Parts: sequence; C-alpha cells; structure tokens
Amino acid sequence: MSSALDPHIIFGNAIVEHIELARKLQDQQPVLGAIAAAMAEAIRSGGKVLWCGNGGSAADSQHLAAELVGRFRRERRGLASLALTTNTSILTAVGNDYGFEHVFSRQVESLANPGDVLVGVSTSGNSQNVVNALQAARSRQIISVAFTGEGGGQMGKIAEFLFEVPSVDTARIQEMHILAGHMICDWIELDFSTTQQSPVVSKAEL
Repeated sequence: MSSALDPHIIFGNAIVEHIELARKLQDQQPVLGAIAAAMAEAIRSGGKVLWCGNGGSAADSQHLAAELVGRFRRERRGLASLALTTNTSILTAVGNDYGFEHVFSRQVESLANPGDVLVGVSTSGNSQNVVNALQAARSRQIISVAFTGEGGGQMGKIAEFLFEVPSVDTARIQEMHILAGHMICDWIELDFSTTQQSPVVSKAEL
C-alpha cells in the first residue's frame, strides 16, 4: 500500500487537525453565547432564525434549521427556523430571472422581519449570494450573523456577529461550523426546555 494511503497518516492527521482547531474555539465562546442569546430572544419575541449557504454550507444550513424546528437533544416546543436553501422553485426562478447572487437576498426581503436572525455560512466569507443576503438583512433591522473561515471575508465586514474559524482548510472550517451550530442549538434548547432534563435518546439511537 502506498504511504500516501496510510490510514494513520490520512485519518490521524485529520483527527489531530480537527482537535487542535476545536481547542482554538475556546476563545470564541463569548461570541457564540451572544449569537445563541440573540437567536433565543428573536424566537421568544415571535421571530425566527434563517440560514443560508452554498454546497456544504447549504447542507449545514438545513441541518441546523432542522435541529431547532425538530429536536436537538431535549423535549421542548418547536422553534421557528428556516433554511433559505431548500425551495428549488424559488432558487431556480430567482436565479434565472435575477441571477444566482440574489437567490438568498430575495428571500430575506420576502420572508424576514425586523428582529429575526439571519445566519450566512461560507468558508471563504465571500460567497456573493450570502454577502447580498447579509446586506439585505442589515438594511431591514434583521440581526446578521456570519460563519466564516479565517479573516471573515466580505461577510465579516457586514455581519453584526462574526464566528470566524481560524483556518483556511475548507473541510476543517465546515467541521467547526457544524460544531458551533450544535453548541448554539444546545444552548437555545436548554433555554426553551420546560425542565433542565437529561438529553432524550431518540428511537433511531436504540
């Protein structure tokens, strides 16, 4: 077997990089707490959390919206959250009529209200359709959050809250985005749980 295919190298290096990067997130606990608190307050006030991104970041958007609407680990009421990546008719119509760079901003104009929270997810921080969505949010008194990689890109200059993963490796950045998203969901869920009970084990886990 080629040394390039040695699992101790391929898997071992990835695990070490992941752990080292996760440790660096310790310094970002204040901003993650602020983001979670803003989301909880928006939902409590009758608003919602919206998410958008491309590719893997689109998948993260749908994943995290589902954790809030359904259940992360505890029983509580459904929480209003929406991924702007899921309606193919909207995405293709707006992309065709106005351009792909407007597929999320058009939905922000249509669906978001002042006090809602919009989370833009992009490893580069420069995805134009996400940048445009954050700009639309800022102009409408919608709380804007950016999940990015190192430097923050254009999104970091627009968003009110920036969660910036200190890496330029797309895979590692995406792993930290979903880790941060899960921690935020956990925080929000604890806030909305009727009691501070232990996590529920789903039927799928039995």
